[in-house]
Amino acid sequence: MMGDLAKRTLSGVVLVAVAAAALWAGGVGFWLLAAIAGLLMMAEWAELHGVDAKTKRTCQFAISVPLAILCPLAAGPDGFALGLVAGAGFFIAAITRRGQLGWGAIYVGLPVFALLLLREQPNGLLLTFWALALVWATDIGAYFAGRSIGGPKIAPTISPSKTWAGLIGGVIAATAFAFALHVWAGLPFRLVPFTPLLAVVAQAGDFYESWLKRRAGVKDSGTLLPGHGGVLDRLDGLVPVAPLAALIVLAPTLA
Repeated sequence: MMGDLAKRTLSGVVLVAVAAAALWAGGVGFWLLAAIAGLLMMAEWAELHGVDAKTKRTCQFAISVPLAILCPLAAGPDGFALGLVAGAGFFIAAITRRGQLGWGAIYVGLPVFALLLLREQPNGLLLTFWALALVWATDIGAYFAGRSIGGPKIAPTISPSKTWAGLIGGVIAATAFAFALHVWAGLPFRLVPFTPLLAVVAQAGDFYESWLKRRAGVKDSGTLLPGHGGVLDRLDGLVPVAPLAALIVLAPTLA
């Protein structure tokens, strides 16, 4: 029987390969992967909040509307689609009378919108890769620094394995990676100084999802990904990073 580490490694390689292929393809291919991830995250969010199957399907149906409009063959990531993401949140909150479920639509829909918006920029492949890979680099750096150095925990009641050393290691790894992208791939240098902040935000997203799982009394948000849990477990750091990364990238054009 395949061990947990082997499962985790194999499924991780497959996930990265699928994400890389979709990112490279862009267009409908990237949208399709992002939309599927959004629907799965919405389902897991609903389950973390203890709703029944009917309510979960209602939440998925509501978020599917803005996700569909985000398709490049429809409106794409524009103001109309962003308004529909907010509308889906209000609709879910009103129908279910549970504000946390409505917030879930924003939590899921906004990063999907941001990633698609980044990808359609003139240098979208590199910019989106930066946003995705800085989260991966943070996780890898935090894991190895935390395991090798150890030390004081950040918030042991929420995430017992997270240490300050791990956080610092993750920030350093993400920043070094961003600088390497600047040198070898032409990433705009102004994005490099923002990377440490985004690395901290990625770790904050991890803590937030850990808090949600502890409140729900579960170890993982789902069981879809062998060795990794659910989709929210894999994308918890990316969820807050993607909107901020898109805002940083587009800030000069909005000024």
